[in-house]
Amino acid sequence: MTVSETVKRPMEAPVSRARDLGAQLQVIFPPKLCTTLALEEAPVILGRQPGSEGSALLVDDTVSRRHAEIRWDEATASHLLRDLGSSNGSRVGGERVTTSPVILHDGAVVRLGDVVAVYERGRGAEDGAAVSREAIPGGAAATTRLRAQVAAAAGDPSPVLLIGETGTGKERIAREIHRLSGRRGPLVAVNCAALSPQLVESQLFGHRRGAFTGADRDEPGLFRAAQGGSIFLDEVGELPTEQQAKLLRVLQEGEVLPVGATKPVRVDARVIAATWRDLRALADAGGFRLDLYARMSPWEIRVPALRSRRADLLAWIERIHQHWRRERGLHPDVPRFEANAVERLLLFPWSDNLRGIDRLVHQQSSDAVYDVPPDWAAIPRGPAPALAAPTAAVVIEEGSSDRPKRRSRPSREELVQALAAHDGSVRATAKALGRERRLIYRWMELYGLRSK
Repeated sequence: MTVSETVKRPMEAPVSRARDLGAQLQVIFPPKLCTTLALEEAPVILGRQPGSEGSALLVDDTVSRRHAEIRWDEATASHLLRDLGSSNGSRVGGERVTTSPVILHDGAVVRLGDVVAVYERGRGAEDGAAVSREAIPGGAAATTRLRAQVAAAAGDPSPVLLIGETGTGKERIAREIHRLSGRRGPLVAVNCAALSPQLVESQLFGHRRGAFTGADRDEPGLFRAAQGGSIFLDEVGELPTEQQAKLLRVLQEGEVLPVGATKPVRVDARVIAATWRDLRALADAGGFRLDLYARMSPWEIRVPALRSRRADLLAWIERIHQHWRRERGLHPDVPRFEANAVERLLLFPWSDNLRGIDRLVHQQSSDAVYDVPPDWAAIPRGPAPALAAPTAAVVIEEGSSDRPKRRSRPSREELVQALAAHDGSVRATAKALGRERRLIYRWMELYGLRSK
């Protein structure tokens, strides 16, 4: 088999194309250059050189005339970036890029001189036009998709389940779903984790006078308080198992049974639930009712973590910064940023999401450049779904004498990077990795890759 042959597999998968990937580069700093560049198969030269075909103009003193190139690589089904000998260098994920190309992963932070951008995959052609940009602001691809999902779910009376890490703004989204639903009743927000274990049933479904010690009058409960509107059950994964069965009855029958009552009461309240837990996995482990999960999730919306919408980060900092100052009677000035700090802010994992930005704003002195505080590296991650932040690509330099350590098999990402560094040549990749070509082909077949 020659290096130009296609690896044969029993069922050939279609070759990925850039237009199917829907990739874009969002330039977010400095503000004067903010723009979105759609990326497809055609190579794009990034730099200050104007007017040339296939070039993207970045007018900044720190950017060379022909600074870097982004091109589509069919063998790895990825966009690659390489530096074109620029004066101030190119970086991906905080790592210096040379003439050897690196793969751009979704969410990769790209820096050209002092211009900072975010590479994104899967841009949405549709946006939820009716969704308030105050409620769900931002232009990141993940944010656009989120608004489209919210718009689709809002007009349907079925329950909605919001799944996302703490601090991602799930209650804001619930309020927007309620607003768009057109329901005339109120939105009642309930933190299920804060409900009293002894009184949770009474708090949710109400009770009759004399039902228990201290019940000196009838109480309608939170579900009936939301009559004609919506009830937002935050942290629904913390609801006790016994109350899960009663919540299931509400969803199935549209009625509640107050504590101490003998007859159920009809209730019309749309349920919007939220959790950071993987309820399906929790149900499989016996920690949550599978039938309740199915009833709650006709609409299941995954709320992206802040690190999955990095292109919105600076806008969120500015938004929270100005709100903080207005609350204190201060002039809502524009926060200050510099390229080095912007890169660090974008690469920070933000495990507590928007709450982390709120904490950052509180710690910021009025005249300082926004940056990640040096002691923040020690902040532990809270409980959250396993959503790894994109990492910098490893570059295997051509002619390098430092070869990777021998392992049983590289990961798909490592193999893709090795092939990209050697222009798709299996022979050169095998030599760099210290392995036989037939083993490289075997790995490529395993990972569904094609050779040139």
